[in-house]
Amino acid sequence: MSNKEYIQIQNINKIFGPNPESVLDLVADGIGKSELQSKHNHVLALQDINIGIKKNKIQVFMGLSGSGKSTLIRHLNQLIHPTSGNVIIDGEDITSMSDKEITNFRRNKIAMVFQKFALLPHRTVLSNTYFGLEIRGVEKKEREKEALKWIDRVGLNGFENYYPNQLSGGMQQRVGLARALTNDAPILLMDEPFSALDPLIRMDMQDMLVQLEKELNKTIIFITHDLDEALRLGDNIAILRDGKIIQEGDGQEIVLNPENSYISKFVSEVNRGRVIQCKTIMKKEINQELTNEAIVSPDMTIEEAAKIITESGLDIGSVLNNKGKLVGTISVQDIVASIVTPIKYKND
Repeated sequence: MSNKEYIQIQNINKIFGPNPESVLDLVADGIGKSELQSKHNHVLALQDINIGIKKNKIQVFMGLSGSGKSTLIRHLNQLIHPTSGNVIIDGEDITSMSDKEITNFRRNKIAMVFQKFALLPHRTVLSNTYFGLEIRGVEKKEREKEALKWIDRVGLNGFENYYPNQLSGGMQQRVGLARALTNDAPILLMDEPFSALDPLIRMDMQDMLVQLEKELNKTIIFITHDLDEALRLGDNIAILRDGKIIQEGDGQEIVLNPENSYISKFVSEVNRGRVIQCKTIMKKEINQELTNEAIVSPDMTIEEAAKIITESGLDIGSVLNNKGKLVGTISVQDIVASIVTPIKYKND
């Protein structure tokens, strides 16, 4: 794995049952999940998970219920210990830490936002938000100052003295996010945090998370069962099925090159225009005479580019890099073709 990988998940297997270690060899030999459960009374939750996560990026783990994604994220704060394998974070193997060391690690290095909000009902928004700092022994004046900053940042200024039962679901989740940010941990774990929210509120929270990640440079591990959400948020996406990672890559890679028919079904309804970037389909033959007022960037989605080009009244746009250099051209025809091209998968 690359030295740039801040978190390294190495050869993780997780088996639930009376004697998990006794069936590890069976798992290594390829026994199926259903056979392990029916014949040996053990449940295979994760199998041979290997992935590196880069610092200050959003890593999404996506899968349906029972795929192992929530079990996996709990290995990153050792709420669940692996049957075998290691989790290396910033050079430290957290799977070998003592109870005291892991408690200190959780308090200082990692924060979690839950699907069910997990707010303390007898505490106000303010005291819920600074709860982690209180546990760490931070003085009241300092922890209130830090909490108020994040309450304001997530759009809850004026609600400091409200109790959870006085807030909507979206507002409660904002409190959960403010609490995690107040702890100032470098790693943020988010287990389907927006799944219980209404669609419009959910999109607002997604937008807020992307903006915060850019501002704060935190490493965010995000769990979801929604591919659209994964594509919108993830710098890198890993798709799980039956406890295994079956494809990993950025959104474009997964949409354009699904590994098999299972993933192909996931991506078949995706709006490709919101995923594919100009640099992927632009023509690199440079003709300076083609430079025009319809200017787009290489990293812009083709949906955004189509709007700029058509609003200019032209058929072709100029792709300029961040130094203003012409690096290619892109036409409306190319964009339409990329959106409607049938998806082909690598293997079945």
